[in-house]
Amino acid sequence: MDTGTIIAIVVIAAIALVLIGVAVMMMNRKRTSELKGRYGSEYERTVKESGRKDGEKELREREKRVEKLQLRELEAGEREGFTTRWTGVQATFVEAPRTALQHGDVLVQEVMSARGYPVSDFDQRAADISVDHADVVTNYRAAHSISQRAGSATTEEMRQAMLYYKELFADLLGTPAETTRV
Repeated sequence: MDTGTIIAIVVIAAIALVLIGVAVMMMNRKRTSELKGRYGSEYERTVKESGRKDGEKELREREKRVEKLQLRELEAGEREGFTTRWTGVQATFVEAPRTALQHGDVLVQEVMSARGYPVSDFDQRAADISVDHADVVTNYRAAHSISQRAGSATTEEMRQAMLYYKELFADLLGTPAETTRV
């Protein structure tokens, strides 16, 4: 083989490697863009905690986990029953905000369970919810945090937590928040 052929082969191989590198980089950027679009602030939170590579891996693993769950929509009667119960919880807030907050937390968990989400561990529950309800999971985390310290939370903080629960509750029921009568 002459020198010109060897140089041509090396140049072609180098160009191929560069093209492969560019293609991989573009695929990674596209995947990152899709995850950012789907998860929003949850993407930012997860990447901040774990780094971009591990955070994105975690989000993809969440998707795979949730795909395996047997999630279902609630029937009309179930939605009505849960909505009636939510209205009752809201009604107790003025007289007993801590009790209402605790009942709101439990009711949201019951709706999750009825939909097919495992509810035993909060962190896993929030991660699972983030796949299909990414726009409200940050507020759900905040509501749960306030609920955990309800003994020291102000009434305004508890009111805000109830609003956060309401938002997730409505999302899980598949109804606009306005129809849940808060």
